[in-house]
Amino acid sequence: MEKQRRDGEAEAVVIGGMVLDIQATSSIPPHPRTTCPGMIHYVQGGVARNIAECMSKLGAGSFMITALGFDMAGNVLLEHWKSAQLPTEGIRKHQDIKTPTVCHILDVAGEVAAGVASVESVEMFLTPEWIQQFKHKIYSAPILIVDANLSHLALEASCRIAAESNVPVWFEPVSIAKSERIAPVVKYVSVLSFCTFILILDPTCKLQLYYLEHYPSSFLSSYLSVTNSDVRFLQITFASPNEDELIAMANALSSSVKFHPVERNKCSIDSLFQMLKPAIWFLLEKGVKILVVTIGSDGVLLCSRGEPSSWRIGPEKTKRLGFSGQLFDIVASSCPSNWYSDAKVLEKSPYFFAVHFPALPTSVVRLTGAGDCLVGGMLASLCAGLNVMQSVAVGIAAAKASVEVDSNVPSQFNLATIAGDARMVYSAAKVLPNQSKL
Repeated sequence: MEKQRRDGEAEAVVIGGMVLDIQATSSIPPHPRTTCPGMIHYVQGGVARNIAECMSKLGAGSFMITALGFDMAGNVLLEHWKSAQLPTEGIRKHQDIKTPTVCHILDVAGEVAAGVASVESVEMFLTPEWIQQFKHKIYSAPILIVDANLSHLALEASCRIAAESNVPVWFEPVSIAKSERIAPVVKYVSVLSFCTFILILDPTCKLQLYYLEHYPSSFLSSYLSVTNSDVRFLQITFASPNEDELIAMANALSSSVKFHPVERNKCSIDSLFQMLKPAIWFLLEKGVKILVVTIGSDGVLLCSRGEPSSWRIGPEKTKRLGFSGQLFDIVASSCPSNWYSDAKVLEKSPYFFAVHFPALPTSVVRLTGAGDCLVGGMLASLCAGLNVMQSVAVGIAAAKASVEVDSNVPSQFNLATIAGDARMVYSAAKVLPNQSKL
C-alpha cells in the first residue's frame, strides 16, 4: 500500500528514468578482449529514480513520472517502488516498453570504467501527452526535477507546465552527451526571462519601474505585446553538472565550441574554479539561476549571479514532518546562515558568487549513486525549508552515505550522522576569490 498523502500536500515532481543497473565490478584491473573475475550486482537505478528515492528516505514527498515495461527488469523496479510505499500513478506501463537498463563496468576503486545504456523507452514513452496528465501535480509542486533522459519535446513540455505556475525547475544532465539537451529548454526562455525589472510608461505618462517577480503575468501582458502564456519568470533554476557536463552544456548553448575540457593535473580548487569560470558564467548569463558543479572527491562548487542563500522554497510548499522536520530543526540550528568561512565576502559579491564545499573522507564501496544522492539530499533539504547553502551541506552528507553501501541509495539514513556530516561540510565551506564575472 502506498503511503497516505494529505489532501493538497505539495510533493516534488521527478520526471525521468527508472532503470535497472547491472553493475560489474572487476577484482583485478580489466584487460581488453577477455573476461576477468569479479562480482555482478543488479541494483535499482536511474538518475531520476535515485533522486526520488533519496528524497523519500530523507522525509520529502516526491511524485515520480516515468515508464516501465512488463519485463523482468520492470517487475523488479516496480515491486521495489511499491514495497517502499511510493506513488505509482505516474509510472506508465505498456507491453511495448523495454524497461531501461544500464550495464556499468566498475574498476577496483568503484569508479565507472565503461558502460552501455539502453534507455530509449524513456524518450519514446514519456511523451508530452503523458506528462500533461499530471500537470496538476506540477502546479502544486515545490520544485520540478527533470533528467536529461527525456526527449526535447518532453523537456520543453515539462518546463512550460512549471512556468505556468512559477514552479522552479532542476535540470539533471545525466551524461555528457545528454547534458546538451538543456539547449532547447534554455532557448525557450521568453522575452522577460532574463530581466529582473522593466520600465513601463503608465497611463499618466510617468515612467514606472516594475520588478517582475512582484507582478503576475496578466499584469505585465496587459502592457506588452505578448499573451499571458508568453510571460515567463523562470526556466532552469538549478542545474547539477559535473565538470565535463558543464563544458558540454556551455558549448551546446554557444554558436561554436568555445569551451574545452579542463586538464586538472592536481591543481588547487582556486585554480580549477578559474578554469571552469568562463563556462559557469556563460550558463548563468543564459538564464540558469544556480549551478551545483560536482568536482568528484574535491566536493562541490555552488555558483550563482549574486548570493544564493536567500533562495528558498515558499513556506506554503515546505514540509516539516517526521524525519524532514527533525532534519530542518537540527541543520537550521547547527548551520546558521552567517556561519561559514569568509561569510563577510558575500557583501562584496553582488554579481558573481561561488563557494566551494569540500567532500568528506569516507570508505568507498561504490560511487554510482553519489551524485544522485547529492541532488536528492539538496532537494529534500530545500523542500524542508532550508536555504541553498545548508542544502548543499546536507547533499554532500547524503552522498557520503551512498558511497558506503552497495546500493545506489542507502536503505536508510541516520539523522544524527547526516546532520553531523552536514555541519562539518558547512563549517568548511569557503567563498572563492575573484568574484567578478570573468
